[in-house]
Amino acid sequence: MRFRSKRYKEEAKQSSKEALNINEAVEKVKSFKSVKFDQSIECVLHLGIDSKQADQAVRGSLSLPHGIGKKKTVIAFCEDSDIDAAKKAGAIEAGCDELIKKISDGWMDFDVAIASPKVMGKAGKLGRVLGPQGKMPSPKNGTVTNDVPKAVEEFAAGKIEFRNDAGGNVQVVVGKQSFDTQRLVDNIEAFVSHIKKIKPTAAKGTYIKKMCISAAMSPSIAVNY
Repeated sequence: MRFRSKRYKEEAKQSSKEALNINEAVEKVKSFKSVKFDQSIECVLHLGIDSKQADQAVRGSLSLPHGIGKKKTVIAFCEDSDIDAAKKAGAIEAGCDELIKKISDGWMDFDVAIASPKVMGKAGKLGRVLGPQGKMPSPKNGTVTNDVPKAVEEFAAGKIEFRNDAGGNVQVVVGKQSFDTQRLVDNIEAFVSHIKKIKPTAAKGTYIKKMCISAAMSPSIAVNY
């Protein structure tokens, strides 16, 4: 059985057994403040998709209206002519051959990798290293692009990436507990709206089956979406 702290159990007692509207759910999650740091707020959607079918995959990236309260460290695989622009946009490292070697040698101190299509042939050799960590650039989530500086700027500012897991769930950070209610509501609604827009045509029946939000170390609250 998973261990739950006394604090968690007390907060769980305060949780509603019924789904709340989005404003009420956010207020309830914001009320769980018994830890000493600003918790991230996460939104989880359980989707009516068959995760084993490639044509029902839900994956992509999205810039939320109010960001997520956290900047990301970004690198860029690009040609020499784009290195200065990528670094000016916020990349902590940029280039091709030397950067590929650095990562091959074990350096992984970054959150997101952006790549120009022109160098993906070389960067592709890092698939076995970056793939398992979810850091491999891909056109599907906007990290392979001709406009490398713009992508670097967006992801450094907190642009989120998402993809469904084996159970058909999509989980993302939508902000911090210190955000006011309306900022969190705006971010959550923007995320849900985007997921609805990219519903796979092959998905049948109820698309969004369940929605919950939670703080990183607090109980989840079901949302009546």
